[in-house]
Amino acid sequence: MAKLYFHYSTMNAGKSTVLLQASHNYRERGMETYLLTAQVDGRAGRGRVASRIGIGQEADTFAPGDDLFARLKDRIRQAPVACVFIDEAQFLEPAQVWDLARAVDDLGLPVMCYGLRVDFRGQLFPGSATLLALADELREVRTICHCGRKATMVVRNDAEGRALRDGAQVQIGGNETYVSLCRRHWREAVGDLPHGTAWADQTRLISTDPTE
Repeated sequence: MAKLYFHYSTMNAGKSTVLLQASHNYRERGMETYLLTAQVDGRAGRGRVASRIGIGQEADTFAPGDDLFARLKDRIRQAPVACVFIDEAQFLEPAQVWDLARAVDDLGLPVMCYGLRVDFRGQLFPGSATLLALADELREVRTICHCGRKATMVVRNDAEGRALRDGAQVQIGGNETYVSLCRRHWREAVGDLPHGTAWADQTRLISTDPTE
């Protein structure tokens, strides 16, 4: 039975690596996949899903206003597709997530979405919020904070390395701009800590198991 999946994480957790490996597994068995990525994110080049470890694959792009149900319906008319993979899924519009859900339900297409859960302000992206509401299965792709805890938040730094608290939700950037942190250290970075709390000392006592 086809399902809508949402693989979510914070920055630099290896989402694109997981996506590319899953697509490779299908293709290795002779099954065609269809990859889409956000047009707004051109860090790897327009129409390309790429990982920080150096692997990549060409992909079509989606932009605001695109009818993804119509796009997928046209694509499977051309040739059979075993699975659809969506990278940078946080940039989907809520209506586009519904398009993907319709493709799962009405066309029988499995759709795997990979994206960020929250932005640098700790707020859900609209596309991610809709995926959390509609997805048949949710899967977390985990990474760790510098203290060893599981990273669930991300800070956006300015040119001087200072954490920003305000700004546009969408600003494309990589390691030079964004840092993944646990909630405690995200609060420390944005200045949301009680006075006199020795966080550095406390975190040395925290388990380094990222699943906790």
